[in-house]
Amino acid sequence: MIAVILAAGYGTRLQRDVLEDRSGRFAHLVGVAKPLLPVGRCQLISHWVQALTRSGCVHKIYVVTNALYQTAFEEWAAHFSNVEILSDQTRNNDERLGAVACLQLAVKHFEIEDHVIVIGGDTLFKEDFSLSEVKERFYDLQKKCEENCLLLSYQCRDDETHKYGILEVDEDLRVLCMKEKPRPSETTSRRACPCFYVFSKSSLPLLETFLEEKKEAPIEEKDAPGNFVSWLIPRKPVHVHQISGRFDVGNLPSYTECDLYFREKLQHKDSYMM
Repeated sequence: MIAVILAAGYGTRLQRDVLEDRSGRFAHLVGVAKPLLPVGRCQLISHWVQALTRSGCVHKIYVVTNALYQTAFEEWAAHFSNVEILSDQTRNNDERLGAVACLQLAVKHFEIEDHVIVIGGDTLFKEDFSLSEVKERFYDLQKKCEENCLLLSYQCRDDETHKYGILEVDEDLRVLCMKEKPRPSETTSRRACPCFYVFSKSSLPLLETFLEEKKEAPIEEKDAPGNFVSWLIPRKPVHVHQISGRFDVGNLPSYTECDLYFREKLQHKDSYMM
């Protein structure tokens, strides 16, 4: 398998919070891309690279960033032999291509013809998450049907459904649909879907089909990778693997919560996510 880490965002909410903070505690975060933020003992994205490498889940890791942060990512990647950086050539948030287009950019540039783990560069999971379990679940599904794809899901609260894509599944944990930010009354499901997907190699050509269909659509329809997932569900068999929760670094409070967990609560640092 291949891993593609989506890291081309500009972190506008977080940077706004950092600049508005008057305590001075976060001055060192000014101008830092979210995946390169210090979380615990290393940068956020390094947790992924270390776990992906140690677990043997993938043989190559591609990181898609933008021209503004390209040099910083290349300096970071110099410490890892299995990481390559690709820039989408944009320099500000208004120019962004969107996450789906960035994924397709990586697939075409690196000529990927393998199963792909897609990871949001601002996302981390709780300590009970296991890449090895995800890999085992995915290949069990592949034995049944080579077109099977895999999503993660975790239980959110009733008052949080409007924040996430919510998955509705059948008794076999096959996804029936994804409802985008529904009100609690619009679905009985509370299965939130984080940005971590395992796409079968047979599903990758559909990225181009999706983008062609959406070429005249607003950037918002091509930005969130969940929009492609929602579009994919009626076209390919997609299943879920349950996890306990995630950290989504979107603003300063969510960053400080994540950093605190990794500095004070993470117990098994060397085996995290493996």
